[in-house]
Amino acid sequence: MTTDDTDAGSSDRSETDVASEPDGGAVDADRQHPDYLDEEINLFRPATPFMRDNLKMIFGLFAAWLLFIFGPVTASYFWPAFMTETRVLGGYPLNFFLTALIAPAAALVLAAFYAWYRDRLDEKYGISHAAEEDEPAGAAVADGGEEE
Repeated sequence: MTTDDTDAGSSDRSETDVASEPDGGAVDADRQHPDYLDEEINLFRPATPFMRDNLKMIFGLFAAWLLFIFGPVTASYFWPAFMTETRVLGGYPLNFFLTALIAPAAALVLAAFYAWYRDRLDEKYGISHAAEEDEPAGAAVADGGEEE
């Protein structure tokens, strides 16, 4: 198969065969729920606006996390006298205070902020995580057996 054959085969689809997804992507009309596990994932070229917005936040929060986790250690390396001689909260050295208390607290705050942001993003793109209320007849029970 030549590249011309490949290009011709991909142009056989009409624009009416493509439906819009809530996250801003597009899928075939006959595949309303795409299997994202089969799709290629590229962190630097996200496929949908939802993925773009989500990855921007993830990369930003990752940069903040790096600053909170490795900032005190790096500051202790470059300014050891300042970080060890400065006392806070009843005599703790500043490097201990930042590493033992502020870094874990900042990680929790970043996680809570991401959860809040992700909820806003889900609302913006119309994504719902609610469970379906009616289960089909003969649905599997929690232990994997059939309901009697």
